Amino acid sequence: MQVRQRERLSRAQARRVALAAQGFGTPRPERAVGMRDVQSVISRLGQFQIDSINVVRRAHYLPLYSRLGPYDTALLDRASHRAPRRLYEYWGHAASLIDIRLQPQLRFRMRDGFRDVWRSVERAAQENPNLVDWVRDQVADRGPLTAREIEYAEDRSKTNWGWNWSTVKTVLEWLFYCGEVTSARRNGQFERVYDLPERVFPATALAVPDPSPEDSVRELVRHAATALGVATEFCLRDYFRTNAVMTRRAVAELVEAGELLPVRIEGPATGSGNDAKLHYLWHEARVPRRVEARALLSPFDSMIFERARLERLFDFFYRIEIYVPEPKRQYGYYVYPFLLGERFAGRVDLKADRAADRLRVNSAWLEPGEDPTEVAVELAAELRTLADWLGLSTVAVAGKGDLAEPLAGAVQRAA
Repeated sequence: MQVRQRERLSRAQARRVALAAQGFGTPRPERAVGMRDVQSVISRLGQFQIDSINVVRRAHYLPLYSRLGPYDTALLDRASHRAPRRLYEYWGHAASLIDIRLQPQLRFRMRDGFRDVWRSVERAAQENPNLVDWVRDQVADRGPLTAREIEYAEDRSKTNWGWNWSTVKTVLEWLFYCGEVTSARRNGQFERVYDLPERVFPATALAVPDPSPEDSVRELVRHAATALGVATEFCLRDYFRTNAVMTRRAVAELVEAGELLPVRIEGPATGSGNDAKLHYLWHEARVPRRVEARALLSPFDSMIFERARLERLFDFFYRIEIYVPEPKRQYGYYVYPFLLGERFAGRVDLKADRAADRLRVNSAWLEPGEDPTEVAVELAAELRTLADWLGLSTVAVAGKGDLAEPLAGAVQRAA
């Protein structure tokens, strides 16, 4: 069912709109997943966020799994690293693999006045103009190359944990942000391998004339609206991290064109101010009568990009605790929300223990009002599917969390 003119949505309807827009409104394929399925999710979401942490599997592989079920990850590697490329790496919501068809709309971010690059990166480029030219020439003459493959003698600081970039690496990131180099792929150490855009991007993408910044932001907001289904102005802005003033203008233009429909979400708002209840509904959004999803979501899944929206629509409070000291963590290090039907029913802290050939559940937690038996059975089945996809033989549940005991029993019975 598609949307006609509406002024209000119930929270249940808004949840179903949001889930359907993100690809959870239809069953997973009961056949082998192919490139056509992968392309469908790329077209729907527009981006897969990248993260360097590899506790279960790297974050950009998980959105496809959550929506399609087990698939051959070589499909995503092919889509992002081999011609004809369907994805390219750049800054969307964060560092992401982005639909190559959106590359023209993100070019304006490479220009003076629109770049939102780290100050330290910009400063390194400004202070080393000769090095910038030399590094660019190295990539042109010898690429594709990692930063470590470009030799340059220097004394590097060891004081900044995690970000001890060489000047060459910093300059490469400047060139990457400016669009003068791009990422041809990631190597086995998850390092960017840099090359020239004309040797990476499809000719069809390069041939598209530069849109104006205003047209670019309007198209990005339009894409965010289709991916979210229903969202506040802030959520539309957050999806691709577009400028606030330009986003408001784009939203107003899309409302005027009838593509965005202002709606109120019925029921108590957990946010603050009037904007907590003012949403915009994509004019072609589906409003399913029900959603019967079952999925574990990565902390970097676009379904849960905006945590306030997650709480407002689903009564699900979620924060990632990677950077929280272990004694202060409430749920765990790398926690996956568990979507069951139309609600988030629990959460689990997972680790793929490849040395022991097991998927380890470090903790498991039940959401208030949920049936522990039902959730445990469904979650055990999803964990078994995930373990099989990861090539792990067993699922092992530790004793931490109020769902751990029923989940351990469900896993044991299903074995």
